[in-house]
Amino acid sequence: MTENAISCEQHDFVEVACMYRYRLRLVLKNRLIIEGTAIDIVNSSEKQECLVIDNDSRIQIELTQLVSMEVLTPNAKFREVIFE
Repeated sequence: MTENAISCEQHDFVEVACMYRYRLRLVLKNRLIIEGTAIDIVNSSEKQECLVIDNDSRIQIELTQLVSMEVLTPNAKFREVIFE
């Protein structure tokens, strides 16, 4: 694994969040907090894996910029993931 990737286990949680369209609260390395619905994982034009979030408009967040991902959807399969 390189510093430009997250662990496979963490990636699985992001995929589950997209599959169930969970509402998330994300904390990024720059301390920005973003809330929205997980839509998909895509590759950016810079070849970085990004989580697509819908919060009135669709935005892409590089997975390597995540500090934490909290699920706001009730009765979800998991509650929070901390990215190291």
